[in-house]
Amino acid sequence: MVPLGTPCPAFDLADPRGFRMSDRDAAGRPLLVLFICNHCPFVKHIRAELAAIGRDFIPRGIAIAAISSNDPAKYADDGPEHMAREACDAGYCFPYLYDATQDVARAFDAQCTPDIFLFDANHKLVYRGQLDDSRPKSEIPVTGRDLRAALQAVLAGQAVSSDQRPSVGCSIKWRA
Repeated sequence: MVPLGTPCPAFDLADPRGFRMSDRDAAGRPLLVLFICNHCPFVKHIRAELAAIGRDFIPRGIAIAAISSNDPAKYADDGPEHMAREACDAGYCFPYLYDATQDVARAFDAQCTPDIFLFDANHKLVYRGQLDDSRPKSEIPVTGRDLRAALQAVLAGQAVSSDQRPSVGCSIKWRA
């Protein structure tokens, strides 16, 4: 796992719906970066909660960027033409950016979908880990408990617990 305190890597990416976002757009605000994709069953399992987190925390000052870095040549459902539809269907109120070169995923050392990184207002990493304990077919409800606790702590100016569990999901589909 990326060490806590690591600075947010620079990024500037486009969203197939016409949005563009960079890390600089969130200057002075906490920034949540979500590496997701369309086809992963782990992301599908939590997509409603990701949308709810956007609705709950963007009005409170958290900047959110979702990024897809998968190779659409091997996984056509993850291509930009499908991302716009997925963002609308899922109810994402944050940009769903396309990392065509996969350079951003490499800079973050993202490993899987979902892979979650929360940076404080100084863009230092304070949380990297799972949304919660729920997994597809686990019968554990999706609550966003772990990520929501980290977001609440950041907003309250408190330290985020260092007891963090890594995200579990599908590996990022890298180009050869």
